[in-house]
Amino acid sequence: MNLDPLFLSRLQFAWVIAWHFLLPAFTVGLASFIAVLEGLHLATGREIYFRISTFWIRIFAVSFGMGVVSGIVMPFQLGTNWSRYSDATANVISPLLAYEGLTAFFLEAAFLGVLLFGRNLVPRWAHFVAALMVALGTLASTFWILATNSWMQTPAGYTMVDGRFMPQDWLAIIFSPSFPYRLAHTVDAVYITTGFVVGGVAAFYLLRPRFVEEARTMLSMALWLLTVLVPLQIFLGDQHGLNTLEHQPAKLAAIEALWTTESRVPLNLFAIPDEQAETDHYVISVPDLGSLILTHDPNGTVRGLRDFPADQRPPVAIPFFAFRIMVGIGLLMLAVVAISWWLRWRGELFDQRWFLRLCVLASPLGFVAVLAGWATTEVGRQPWTVYGLLRTADSVSPSLTGLDVALSLAGYSLVYMLVFATGLALMLRIVRAGPAAADAEPEDEIESGRPRRPVTALPVGQTGSRG
Repeated sequence: MNLDPLFLSRLQFAWVIAWHFLLPAFTVGLASFIAVLEGLHLATGREIYFRISTFWIRIFAVSFGMGVVSGIVMPFQLGTNWSRYSDATANVISPLLAYEGLTAFFLEAAFLGVLLFGRNLVPRWAHFVAALMVALGTLASTFWILATNSWMQTPAGYTMVDGRFMPQDWLAIIFSPSFPYRLAHTVDAVYITTGFVVGGVAAFYLLRPRFVEEARTMLSMALWLLTVLVPLQIFLGDQHGLNTLEHQPAKLAAIEALWTTESRVPLNLFAIPDEQAETDHYVISVPDLGSLILTHDPNGTVRGLRDFPADQRPPVAIPFFAFRIMVGIGLLMLAVVAISWWLRWRGELFDQRWFLRLCVLASPLGFVAVLAGWATTEVGRQPWTVYGLLRTADSVSPSLTGLDVALSLAGYSLVYMLVFATGLALMLRIVRAGPAAADAEPEDEIESGRPRRPVTALPVGQTGSRG
C-alpha cells in the first residue's frame, strides 16, 4: 500500500483546520455579542442582559478552550509536515503570526480571566471593559490570520533571495490585494454564524416554553443583527468575487467550471465537471447571467481553465460544489430573515411555532457555510501554497514518510472526535440549564439581604415551574 506523504499531509491539515475553524467561527461573533450585552447591562441596569450575558459566557468558555486546544496543533504542522514551506516563507509568515500572538492572544488572555471569573469581583464597568477587550482580541486574531492567508493567496510586498521570500514592504504584505475583501467577508460570516446559533437557542426555549423573556430578547437581537449582515454578505461576496476574477482567475474558472474563455458566459447552476475530458455533464445553466454576475457586464469575458497549463489548474469539483453549497445556504438564510421581517410586522415573531422550528433547524447553517467557503478558497488555490510562486508539492517536508503522517492523522482524528464530542455535550448541557442559572452579584445580595434569583417571564396562562 502506497502512503503518499503529500496527500496525507494535506488531508491531515484539512482535518485539523476544519474542526478548529468551527470554533473561531462561533467565538469571534459570540465575544462581540457578550460585549454588547455587557454594555447594555451597564447602560440600562436591566437584569435580563446580565442573565443572558452570564449564560453565553459559560458557553464561550467551553468553546474558547476547545479552540485553544484544537489550534495548538496547526503551527506545529508547519514544522513537521511543511518544513520547506516554512523555510521559504518564514521571513514573511513568522512576523505575521507573531503579531497575532502579541496583539490578539495576549489581549484575550489578559482579560479572559476577568470575563470568566470576575463577575463578582470587579465593578460592572470593569467587567464590560474585559468583555470588550476579549472581543477586540478575537477580532485582532482574525485580522492577522487572514492577513497571513491573504498574502498566500495574493502575495505582495516581497522579494526573492536564494529561493526565500524576503519582506520589502510590510504594508503591502499585510494589506495584500485580497485582504480587505477576505477580512470583511469572513468577519461578516462568523457574526452571521453566531447570530443563527443565538436565534436557534432562543427559538428552542420559546418552543418549550422556558426562559421566555430571555428567549424573546435573544431572538429579537439576533434577527435584527441578521437583518443587516445577511444582505451585506451578499454584497461583500460579490466584491470578493470581482477581486478573485482579477487576481486568481484560475480559481474563479474552477468555481464556475468554465473550460473555455468566452464572453456572455452562462451561469452554471448545476453540472458534473469532467476534468479528463475538460467538459461538464448534466449542465443546468442560465444564459448570459454568468458574465453579468462575475464581471458586472452582460458582455463580460471570463477566462476558462484551458487558458492555464494543466499542472497549474485547481481541482474543479470541490470548489464548484462547495461554492454552490455556500451560496445556497446564504439564500436560505436570507429567506429566514425575510420571513422574520414579515412576522415582526404582524406582531407574530415569537408566536409562530413553524418559524421557531425553522430557526432551530437553521442554527447550524453558518458552520456549514463557512466550511464550504473555506474549501472553495483553499482548494481553489491549488496547486499552490503561495499562489503562483510556491507549489504545494514543493512545500512538504522532504524526509516525511507516509506512515509518519498516517499515524499522526489517526491520532489527531481520535483526539479531535473525543474533544469535540465532549465539548458539544457540555455546551448542550449548559443550554438545557438555561439563562436562569446565572449567579447573583454579591452587591445585590448584600442590599437585599438574600440571594437574588432571576425572574423569567411566563406565557399568559402558564403557572408553576419553568421546567
